[in-house]
Formats: sequence, C-alpha cells, structure tokens
Amino acid sequence: MKNAFSFCCIYLICFYAYAQRTTISGTVKDAESGETLIGVNVFDKKSQKGSITNNYGFFSYSSLESEVDLVFSYVGYEPVNLPLILEKDTLITVELMQSGLMKEVVIEGERGDPIQESTLMGAINVPLREIKNIPALMGEVDIFKVIQLLPGVQSGAEGTSGLYVRGGSPDQNLILLDGVPVYNASHLFGFFSIFNDGAISNVEMIKGGFPARYGGRLSSVVDVTMKEGNTKEFKGDGSIGLIASKLTLEGPIVKDKTSFLVSGRRTYLDMVARPIIRKSSEGREDVGYYFYDVNAKVNHVFNNKNRLYLSYYGGDDVAYSDYNNTWEGPGGSTESKEEAGLGWGNKIAALRWNHVINERLFANFMGTFTKYRFELTTGYEDVFTSNQGGTPIEDVYSAEYFSGIRDFALKADFDYIPNSDHYIRWGGMWIDHRFTPGVFVSQESEKPEVTEGAIPSDSQELALYAEDDFSVGGRWKFNAGVHFSGFLAETKSYTSLQPRFSARYLLDASSSLKFSYVQMAQFVHLLTNAGLGLPTDLWVPSTDKIAPQASEQLALGYFKNLGYGLEFSAEAYYKTMSGVIEYQDGASFLNTTDDWQEKVTSGDGRSYGLELFLQKKTGKTTGWIGYTLSKTERQFDDLNFGEWFPFRYDRRHDISVTAVHQLTDRIDLSGTWVFGTGSYITVPLQRYQHSFSVIDNTRTYYGGLYLEHFESRNNFQMRSYHRMDVGINFNKIKKWGKRTWNVSIYNLYSRQNPFYMDISYNYELQRNQLRQFSLFPITPSVSYRFTF
Repeated sequence: MKNAFSFCCIYLICFYAYAQRTTISGTVKDAESGETLIGVNVFDKKSQKGSITNNYGFFSYSSLESEVDLVFSYVGYEPVNLPLILEKDTLITVELMQSGLMKEVVIEGERGDPIQESTLMGAINVPLREIKNIPALMGEVDIFKVIQLLPGVQSGAEGTSGLYVRGGSPDQNLILLDGVPVYNASHLFGFFSIFNDGAISNVEMIKGGFPARYGGRLSSVVDVTMKEGNTKEFKGDGSIGLIASKLTLEGPIVKDKTSFLVSGRRTYLDMVARPIIRKSSEGREDVGYYFYDVNAKVNHVFNNKNRLYLSYYGGDDVAYSDYNNTWEGPGGSTESKEEAGLGWGNKIAALRWNHVINERLFANFMGTFTKYRFELTTGYEDVFTSNQGGTPIEDVYSAEYFSGIRDFALKADFDYIPNSDHYIRWGGMWIDHRFTPGVFVSQESEKPEVTEGAIPSDSQELALYAEDDFSVGGRWKFNAGVHFSGFLAETKSYTSLQPRFSARYLLDASSSLKFSYVQMAQFVHLLTNAGLGLPTDLWVPSTDKIAPQASEQLALGYFKNLGYGLEFSAEAYYKTMSGVIEYQDGASFLNTTDDWQEKVTSGDGRSYGLELFLQKKTGKTTGWIGYTLSKTERQFDDLNFGEWFPFRYDRRHDISVTAVHQLTDRIDLSGTWVFGTGSYITVPLQRYQHSFSVIDNTRTYYGGLYLEHFESRNNFQMRSYHRMDVGINFNKIKKWGKRTWNVSIYNLYSRQNPFYMDISYNYELQRNQLRQFSLFPITPSVSYRFTF
C-alpha cells in the first residue's frame, strides 16, 4: 500500500511538471513554394535544447520557461530567429527563405542534427537541389547513382542503378516512394532508376541502426518523398537530354490551400532508331525500346491541424519487335507477321491524412496500393493463300509469360513529443500481398489455351512498432524500440520480435561515440538469374517450405565535427543473415512446369567491414571522400559442397571521391572518381566438347555439347573497377526563369571496365579463352535544363 501511494505521488508530481510546460508546435515550410520541410533544426538558444521537423514538416517543442528564443535552420535556407513569450500552448507556421548562394555539399549528414548529436548511424540525407551538379551517365540525373557513391553501398554491374548495401542483395532494400514500397526501381535494364528528380523533394538512406518504425527488409531503407506542389504560384522545370526529356508542372488550385504536381519523363530511343531500322528492312521490321514515368500529387490543407495528400506513380519499360513479310511460292503466297514484346513496370498510389491531435501528438494515416509486373510475349500469324483460290489457311500462335506482385496496405503512425528529452513514435501496418511467381500461357490455332506455372497466392503481413529517442543527462542519448511483425503463409504463420537499440555518448562538444544493435526480418524473397541481364526476377513469399529471411547487425562508430565545414565518421559493422535463397545449380525461371520452391535452396550470409567518410559541407569547394573495407560471404548446404564462398559483389576495397566547385556565380564544376576491387563470377576450370551423331531414317545429324567442370562458386575475380566523371554547368538567369547547360563526360579516360565475361574458343591459340565485355567507353553528354 505504501509503495502504491509513493508511486501515485511520483506520477502526480511528474504529471504536474508536464502540465506546467508550455508547448509551441507547428509546421515549417518553404516560403516560396509552400512545401513542408523535412528535418529542420529547431533550437532554443535559452535552454540549449530543441527539436526537428518530422517527415511531414511537423515539430513540437515544450519549455518550462515563459520565454523562448527559437532558431529554425535548414540546409540551403536562411535561418529564422523567433523569440516568443509563451502564455499558452501555441500552434504556428514558419516559412524559410532559400539562401541566395548554395554553399552546402551534395550530401548532408543526419538532417538537422549535427553529425555528433544524433543517435542515428549509417543515415544519410540527400538534398535533391544539389544532385543535379553531379556528372551523370548520358546526362540523366539519377539519385541512385549518387547513393552508390556512399561508403557501404555497391553498384553491382557497370552503369547499373542496383544497390548492394553492406553485403545485402537488391531485394533486401526497403525502397519507399511517399511511404509506399517499390518492388522494382529500375529503368533501361537497370541503368537508370525510376525516380524523376523533378518530382522528388527529399531522399534519406539508412544502412544500419534502423529505428523500430522501419521493417520488412534486412539491409537498408531508401525513403523517397515526392514534392507536394507549389501552393503559392505556378512553377515548372524540365530538361532535354540525349536520351530522355522531362517536364514538371506545379501550382495552386486554391492558393495556400490546394496544390497539384504533375511530372512526366520519356525516352526517345525508339523514335530515333525507328526510321533507320524501317529503311534498312524496307519497311518490314519495326524494333524499339522506350521507358516513361508519370508522377502526380494533390495536396489539400483543411486547416492548421488537418492535411490530405493523394499521390500516384506509374511507369513502364517497353521493348518491342514487329516483323511483316510476304513470301511468294509455287503454290501461292504467305503473309507472315511476327511479334515479340518485353515489358515491366510499377503502379503506385497513396492516400495520406496528416492530423495534429494536440500540440504534442501528431498522427499520419495512409491507405496504399502498389503493383509490379513483368511480361514477355511472342507470337506469329501466317496466312497462306493458294493460287488455286479457296479459303486462306491460317496458322496462329501466341505465348505470354508474366509475373508480379500486388499489395494493398493500411498504415497508422503517431509521433508524441512530451518534452525536448523524449521523441516517442508508435504505429502499425497491415498488408495484403498477392504473388504471381511466374505463369506461362500459350495458344495455337484451333487449340485450347494452355496455362503452366505457379498459381497466384495471397499472404497477409502485419507489423507493430514502438520507439523512443531520449536523452539522459548531458552526454547520453538513446533510441530504443521494438518491431513486431507477422506473416501468414499457406497454412503456416511466422512471427518475429525485433529489438532495436542505438546509443550516443558525447566525448566533447564536437565528437561522439555511437553503438547500435538491430534485428530485422523479411518475409518476401527475390529469385534472381544473375547472368540473364533482364528483369526476370521473381518475387516470391515465405511459404510452408521456405522460411523468412532474418539478420542481426552490430555497429560501432566515431563521429567528429572538425570545424570549417568538415565532418568525419568511422563506422565498423558486423552482420549475419539467415534464410537467404538462391537458385540451385542449373535451375531457371524458364522451366514453369516445376514448382519454384523445388528449384531454390536456403542458406546463410555474413558481412563485416569498416566505413570511413570525410565530407566538406561549406565553401565554394565542397565534396567528400568515402572508403569501405569489407568482406561478404554466402553458405548453402546444397551449393559449393556446403562451403562458404564469396558473394558475387563482395568488394574488399571501395573508394569514392566527389567534388563540386563554384567557379563563378554562373559556372560550377564537378567531378567524381570511383574505385572498387573486382566482382566475383563462377567459371569452369575445364571445358570439353563432346561430339555426337544421330541417324534418322536416311539422314545423319551431327552435333556437339560442352561438358564443364566447376570446382567452386564465384571462383574468379574480375578486374578492378575504376572511372572518372567530370561535368560543368553554365547557369543564366532569364526574364522567364533560369536555364542551365550541362556538359558532362562519363568515364573520362575510357577505362574498359568489365560488364560480364564469357568463354569462347580462340582458333589462333587453339584453346578456350575467357573474354571480357565492356559497356561504356568515354561517353560525353549534353543536356539543357530550365526553370520558370
């Protein structure tokens, strides 16, 4: 009874103390466009404490004092000083003006917090305004190409936009567009990402120390936020490049209340090549490839406490081949039509409601839809017309292979900020998955349709989380939380309770040590045919036979603000993975008659390394140097005799150097240099050609096949990869806006980097030879950008 009474007294004292706090909360926006700003630093000069805006621009700061002197600061914006006398809880809107001269580097550390202050590890914020200065392949700006320049992130094959983070695979990256998962983020067979920089406002990547609010993947989170649309005035920007053009339009529907954004991009490779191909084939052949994407968003402000968003993304890659011909024979003529197509794409939609429940509690509710599909089609139609007349004879065949995944989801998130020492988050999510792992449909003339392959399956996924980012004393700060997830497979259910913990200890005012431990679980898998070069990857669920993936990651880091705009970080990590799957030897997605579960095997992985990052954030010359020392391995009982073997993209050393220099107000220069030790491939140690003959009636057919002996998996390391890119921007202010000419050179010294390797017979040397194929020599490009 005495203990209960003491507890009640303590509770009442604490409640009374909180009740005496006065809270100022609200939203921080761009003064010119009305866009909410993510990660704005809100600092009280009197108490030396503060807060930051969340992903929706909302902040809350509570004080025991009646007076505060707040400073709102954000990269690329003029700071705003706001002294206030607080008589009651106050809800405000703060607008920041962009700086006249951009002095910040392309990539900034943990948002509004100085690098040594935050508990986050391995978190990088990517401001889109500066990405356009980085030299780009074929002049096409790509946020994924910039992310690949960060330590701990591998790029995979030459020129591609895939992300291999701390030893993980591409399917282990949670890629979010306005909070909606993206299952395939690549265009042009992986050379560009789907993200149009004209429609994007913010990108954050987390590769370790994951907060509890994120889940469902093992290796990283790439959180991409679309622009909301200008609520003040009509604006537009676009670009014309060598392979693609894009245009973004935004503006108010009702000023300061309702805004819209629409952005489109399309390549025109097919338009350029089509006349040449048709002329060379005398009009009989039509071959082409293009991709496009569309982003759209509507944003409506009901009042200071309620805001509604509707966003959409749609994009497709389309490759096609049509051939028409007429054959004249002794008995008649044949009209022949052949068609083949290859396509893949995403459809994404989200409806989001932001609601300020009170000055300390913020809520976000979402309903989302996402769909990814891959399709391969072929067919022909032959019509024979006899010289003797009569009914033409038709021979028709069509075949289609398709796969994909579709999600419906509901999500709720709550941010509670009782005081400057605590930032509490909790929420949950429900997802309805539909998997189509691979279906083959064919039909011949006057025959019934034949369907082979996996039957579409439905699965349910549930996630709940809670976390608190809190301070203890002046030196310690912690982020502690738990993420619970569950998955209902065919007849079996899986659950996972994942603790997340990060700690920061201030050594002094400019440096700190950080530590994190996280567990992650993943219920979806990606089956990859590494050598095909096509997006034939299959998304499949955990089943009664195939268990989920899981990982544990430990990280320790040192972070130092060196002054003069310089920041340094060093992070060491160790990660283990279980339940990773891979095709068995000789298995392929092409054989649709077999269950995919019988063609794969499960195993383990491990990765450990050291990442060093030095960045200069202010001045006319900005940039960074990143270095990664790492080792990544895989082990499967059914592969490589059960022995550990190097992961295909295991790179012992990886270096990136990036610099941007503002030569004058109208000219800026940029350059990057990257180096990475070679990737691993599997090659046979011996190869024999076996000849044979087959006698069929009066004819004899001769043939041959290769017999290959493999000693181990990934037993050969390709050449090291390195290249230099340079670029220059010529800017000019016009009456109607601003124009920029960009000239860039990809692979300046034309390094022949390996794209893939093949074995062929060298007749001069009279033996088999391993040959390297390279893709991009020195590649200049030019583009024209405009803003009005």
